[in-house]
Amino acid sequence: MVRRKSEWPEVGELVVCTVTKIFNQGVFVTLDEYNKNEGMVHISEIASGWIKNIRDHVREGQKNVCRVLAADPSRKSLDLSIRRVKDNERRWKAERLKLEQRAEKLLELAAKKLEKNLDQAYDEVGYSLEEKFGDLYSAFEAISKDIKKVEEVVKDKNWMNALSELATATVQTPTYKVVGQVSLMSTASDGVEILKAAMLKAREFAKDDSKVEFYLIGSPRYRIEVSAKSYKSAENALKHAADIAIDEVVKSGGRGEFARGTK
Repeated sequence: MVRRKSEWPEVGELVVCTVTKIFNQGVFVTLDEYNKNEGMVHISEIASGWIKNIRDHVREGQKNVCRVLAADPSRKSLDLSIRRVKDNERRWKAERLKLEQRAEKLLELAAKKLEKNLDQAYDEVGYSLEEKFGDLYSAFEAISKDIKKVEEVVKDKNWMNALSELATATVQTPTYKVVGQVSLMSTASDGVEILKAAMLKAREFAKDDSKVEFYLIGSPRYRIEVSAKSYKSAENALKHAADIAIDEVVKSGGRGEFARGTK
């Protein structure tokens, strides 16, 4: 499992957990990425609405993506939530964890080239790369694009050569997609042209190197699909594109409304 230099996650962070014990008022879990430290999910944070039988929602050994609600390392206390994680966040975290596991394998391969083990790799370069770039895979992405970005972190040329060789050969930047729905209405005589112009402008001013596409669901509803190199960028670009399209239609006397996801 992927290692973290810090033993505790930050409040608001998404973490992968394994259920270890179920009791009437909640469940205990271990954090897969944080040295198996223990946290608790109260029954009110397992699912929305009234829960008649907690075992209808969780089971021992089950893995869940949780959001950190509170963390107190001094008391070894960690409060988590399952219900406050959206489906698209859950998918993003699961995909990101797979990339992190892949990055750790690359780090291990680089270590073998230098006749070192994974523990030495983390101590000598791994933890420093995580601290600089947020996670190992992001570090490998940076190395594959511009090796100069990591020279201040990795001083040893042997490590740099080993990491660069693997990153260049194997790392590809993933694309994240988010979807929304926008209703655009215009009663003007040239209303169709107004709507087209609004959507074209939203595509033209796409944010964070993202790609924006509009698809007709059924008048006046349009599906917005946004692709970007990070989940956060995709989410930001989705809202940005919707705002631009709606503003353009409103300027021409029409109306618009945005909703995440599609029905």
